[in-house]
Amino acid sequence: GQMIIRDMFQKRIADDKPIYLHEFLYPLAQAYDSVAMDVDLELGGNDQTFNMMCGRDLMKTLKNKEKFVLTMKLLTDAGGKKMGKTEGNMLNLNESPDQMFGKVMSWSDGMIVPGFELCTNLSLAEIQKVKQDLESDKVNPRDLKARLAFEIVKELQGEEAAQKAQEQFDKVFSKKQAPDEIKTIKLNQAQMPLVEILIATKLAKSKSDAQRLIEQKSVRVGGVVIDNWQKMIDIKGEILIQKGKRFFVKIKI
Repeated sequence: GQMIIRDMFQKRIADDKPIYLHEFLYPLAQAYDSVAMDVDLELGGNDQTFNMMCGRDLMKTLKNKEKFVLTMKLLTDAGGKKMGKTEGNMLNLNESPDQMFGKVMSWSDGMIVPGFELCTNLSLAEIQKVKQDLESDKVNPRDLKARLAFEIVKELQGEEAAQKAQEQFDKVFSKKQAPDEIKTIKLNQAQMPLVEILIATKLAKSKSDAQRLIEQKSVRVGGVVIDNWQKMIDIKGEILIQKGKRFFVKIKI
């Protein structure tokens, strides 16, 4: 009964759409984890509330024991999509401070307040002030996002790293200059198609991806926008290749 009254299943029934066996088995399998490990408390994101509550009921039925459930808010955008690999906006702990800072700056405005709540140590009063500033349009959301990026990088990698990351971001995006540290990749040909250079430097995943980037005028070679995907590049000395606003690499032979 608990399974079938689930909102998701009720909507399927109302829409005359099928409910598959694995959709019943998954919550049951996760619920039995609690029984097998004889847990007292289960922690999880609030998207797992139903599955964890199934475990609470199963524990009561099989062991006559109370299992407690503690859920946490998830970091989501304004549309309710949670931060993750699929959306391309997650932060990896092994990323550089510059990468972390840039990713946070790419988050939607709807993630600013949840970001402060879940990813920083700011007081509730400070977070309330951020929320008020955002709602009243007193402060540019970009400035609040920059503060959020600084706080997150400071928390994970230290204040000095956060300060440098902010300086690099301002240099690249506000002043439109290249960052101080750029990876140099050595190629084995004096002349190469730009498409192949983008793949070799991992600025593009495939030829079609490289072609799309070039046609969208997202690629600069030596500071010049290139929109011809058939362009051949003569590699003399070091050449700066830029994709979009955030990605830079130098090439040489």
